[in-house]
Formats: sequence, structure tokens, C-alpha cells
Amino acid sequence: MASSARHTAHHADVVIVGAGLAGLSAAHQLTCAGVGVTVLEAADRPGGRMTTDRIDGFRLDRSGQLLNTAFPDLRRTPGLGALALRPFLPGVLVHADGRNHRIGGEARGAKSAKRAFTTARALATATRASRATGLDQARLDAALARLATLPTDRLLARPDRPTAATLAGRGLPARTIEGFLRPLLASLLSDPELTTSSRCADLVLRGFARGRLCLPAGGAGTVAELLAGLLPPGTVRTGVRATSADITSVTTADHGEIGCRSVIVATGARAAADLLPGLRLPGFHPVTVLHHTAAEAPPCDAALIVTGGRGGPVAHTTVASEVDPERAPAGRVLITSTVLGRAAGTPVPELDRTARAQLARVYGLAPDDFELLTAHHDADAVPAMPAPHDVRRPVRLLSGLYVCGDHRDTSTVQGALFSGRRAAHALLRDLGIRPEQDDAQALRVA
Repeated sequence: MASSARHTAHHADVVIVGAGLAGLSAAHQLTCAGVGVTVLEAADRPGGRMTTDRIDGFRLDRSGQLLNTAFPDLRRTPGLGALALRPFLPGVLVHADGRNHRIGGEARGAKSAKRAFTTARALATATRASRATGLDQARLDAALARLATLPTDRLLARPDRPTAATLAGRGLPARTIEGFLRPLLASLLSDPELTTSSRCADLVLRGFARGRLCLPAGGAGTVAELLAGLLPPGTVRTGVRATSADITSVTTADHGEIGCRSVIVATGARAAADLLPGLRLPGFHPVTVLHHTAAEAPPCDAALIVTGGRGGPVAHTTVASEVDPERAPAGRVLITSTVLGRAAGTPVPELDRTARAQLARVYGLAPDDFELLTAHHDADAVPAMPAPHDVRRPVRLLSGLYVCGDHRDTSTVQGALFSGRRAAHALLRDLGIRPEQDDAQALRVA
């Protein structure tokens, strides 16, 4: 449960700086082990990038990250047992040549059936190939099936190269790669150039093969709200900005020095580098999230539509109110779209104009049918993971000083949650407390 800054204590067993998913995950691990924790958050609410704004009855995420039902730490992080996930329809829709083509998964309902194609035919149309065979589907299914069953340690033992350089070696035809795999990975990694480590890409693609892409019910902020709400009262202190940290104290901008036995820095990568001189600062993939409403509901179901940036700035889009009705008032429509790469830095008026033109083609409406509710740009949205990338970067800097976040593992919700677990377990081991499940065991079952 969060409390205001004026109640901040001036001593704690462990101080965690940052109430994002990594910090809250670490806090749950420690409190379950009987360790007293204080979590400091500079913002007025927990969640970090995973927050949701409420505007005119809409629930609008600031982050464009997608969840997956296969993320292990969505199941095993204490406090997330009550998290409701709203899955997209299986597979994705690929928008090309003025039409939406379902790739993978079974179509559901009369509307879906009218638009559904076999995977092979969809791939052919999406890439202007003259003809495709059922072999395309078989190869794609086989490749995903292999990834789905591959243990994590074996996947991480593979040679690590930029993802773009590995696509041709996956045994798939070029039309499958260009029409489906490349735009899908660009969206899942927030990396249109696919410079990301191939190991990281394989982890994300394996999750796609194992589970269903989904949204948390009620908005991304629900994840942090659940985690914070189940901590002991007063654990999370909002409105407290840390300015420095060491193994025995955290200094804050307006609330003095807080003494402690250990410190975990669980902020974003840039803030962590400011607090911990010498910590390497990664590059970042910028993201802009656009939220529109429409005069009428588009003839589209609860699907993720991937465009690959063809025909406009939007990389992927969805009728979010179809996936999760809690995100829009009754009778209203919410369309959420994500812009990646250089296009994400376009001024909002121009970005809205070009995005509405693209969305009109995707959804079969007119550009003027869309009304922009809000746009959220984050230049540091996703820490870059170029090859070679260590997906288990050290979280223990010294005995008593630890760091965690998606910049220490993979740049995903799963990476943030697991990183917080790793930092808490490292701290517990330094205190002589054995964690219930060690990191090696968690890695084997991931």
C-alpha cells in the first residue's frame, strides 16, 4: 500500500529505490522472507512506466508493452495471483495490400471467419507473393514448436547475433520472414531495425509460441497496483526522490537521509546510472503510444494488428476496448496504437495526422472518424539489448548494494519481474537466508 512522502521513516532494514515492477517484485520476495522493506517512489503513484491514466472514463496506458500468458513471473510473483489477463485472439492480423490477414491461430466468430485465411494464403497475399503452399504453414508451425519446447538454458547457449542477421537462417521462406516474422518481432521487441540480441528475440518468440499475447484487465497500472496493494501498509512511499545511494543509506531530495542495512536500486536504467556512478547506461528504443476513440466501432475483433510500419508510422494497433472492455466507457471505442523508432519522435500533431490516415485504412473508416485522446512519448521506453547481450547481468554490486530492472535482464515485463526476484534473492543470501526457489531453478522452469 502506498503512503505519502511526509510519513517516510528515517530507517529501514532494506530500502528499495523505485516502485516499478522490478522494485515491487523485490519487495514482495523480501517481505515474504520476513525482511522489513521501505520502497521509495519519486512519482505520485507506483508503477514506473507501467502506469495508466484515466481520462473521461477511458483507461489509457503510458506503455506500449504487451504481456504474455507464458511469462512465468506473472504466475509466481507473490501478489499477482489476482491479476486478470485479457488475451488477444490467437495469432495476429497482418495488414498489407489494404486488407487484414490472420496469421496463425483459429478465427472465432462470424466476423472473424469472413476475414480468416489459411496461414499460407495470408503470407502470400501480405507480401505480394504470387503463390504460396501449405508448406509455409508447416515450416512456421514447426519452427515455433521447436522454440516452444526449447529449455531456457539451451536457448541462451546459442550464438548471439543481431536478430536481423539470423532471420534468413530459420528455415522459413522469405515471404514468411518479411510478411510475418520481421514485423511481429519488431513489435514485440520495440525495435524496428532488429538490432536486438537473437537470444532475446528467441526468448520473446518462444513466449509467443507458448502463450497468448494479452493485456492486463483495467490497464497496465493494475499490475503495479496489485503488487503495491498487497504489501504491508506504509511500505511504498510516493513523492520521495532519491539523489544518492550506498550500502547503508539513501539520500533524498526533500526528506533527508534514510538509514538502512541494504539498498536495492530498482529504477529505470537512466536514473540507476545517476544513482550508481559507473553503472553502464544502455541505449534505448523510443516509443510513442497513441490512444484514439472513433465515431463508430471498427469491424474488427480482439486481435493485434501488425503493420510493420508499412503505410504509416504505426507498428501495431488494436481495438483495446474489444480486448479489455474495462478500458473504455460503455458504448465507447478505444483504439491503442504503438509507434516505434524514429517515427516515435515526430511532433504529435503531425504524428496524429499520419497515424489517422493509416488507421483509416487498417480499420476501414475515414481519418476524421478518429479522435486523439492522448499521446505518450517515452524516449527511454525500452532499454536496447544489442548482441551480444547478457540476459542475466549482475544484480549484486556489493554486499548491501543491489540493482534490478528490465535493463538487467530482458526489456520486458517478465525481465523486470524476474530481475527484482534475482536482486531480492542475492540480498537474502547475503543475509544468510535461503530463498524458497533459487534463480537457477527458476531459470530451468522458465
